Amino acid sequence: MPATPSAGRRYDAAGRRAAAERSRRAVLDACRYLVLRDGYRATSVRAVAQRAGVSAETVYKAFGNKPGLMKAVYDTALAGDDAPVPMGERPELLAVLGTADPVDKLRGYARFVCGVHQRLGELQAVLAAADPDLADLAAETDRERLTGVTAFVTHLRAAGHLAAGLDPVRAADACWALTSPQLYALLVNTRGWTPEEYQDQLADLLVTALLGMAPGTPRDPTRN
Repeated sequence: MPATPSAGRRYDAAGRRAAAERSRRAVLDACRYLVLRDGYRATSVRAVAQRAGVSAETVYKAFGNKPGLMKAVYDTALAGDDAPVPMGERPELLAVLGTADPVDKLRGYARFVCGVHQRLGELQAVLAAADPDLADLAAETDRERLTGVTAFVTHLRAAGHLAAGLDPVRAADACWALTSPQLYALLVNTRGWTPEEYQDQLADLLVTALLGMAPGTPRDPTRN
C-alpha cells in the first residue's frame, strides 16, 4: 500500500510555494521601481535580483529574460495583481459584460479602461519611449489590447447593441483608438484633465461611436 504523504511534507510544499510567490512579487516590485527610477535600458537583471534579495538565476528561471520580466511587470500593473486570471475573466470586466443597458455598459467599460490606465501610469510612458529593446513588447501589448476590445465589440454586436450598419472591424478599431493609453496620456498628463473627466468623456465617445447615439439621448426601449 503506497505511503500517505506526511502532513510535514504537505506543509513544506505549501511553504515553498508561498516563498516562491513572495520572491516573484519582490522581483516584480524591484523591477518596476528600478525601471521607473533609472529607465529600462539602465536596469539590469542583476540589479533587480539584488534589490529583490534573490539570485539573478532565480529571475532568469522565473521570467526567461529581461523583456519577459518587463512583460510580467506590465501584466501585473494591467490587472492590478499577479493572479493568473485573464483580463476577460476579471470580476470588474465580467460585471460590465453582465450589465443589461448598453449605455450603462459602456460607462462601466470606460470606468474599467480608466482604471487600467491609472494602474499602468508611468509604465506606459516607458513603453512609449521608443526604446528599440521594448519595440516587440510595445507591439505585443497593442495586439493584446486590440484582441480585448474586439471581444468587447463582438459582445455588443451579439447583444444587438452595436449601431445598425456599423462594420464590427471598424468599430473595434475605433474602440481601440479611443481607449488607447496615448489618448489618456494626452488628456490627463498633457492637458491636465482629471481621470474622472477622461472617464466621462470616453464614455460619451464610446456611446456615439459604437451605439450611434448622442450622449444623453433616451434609449429606445423597443431596441434590444
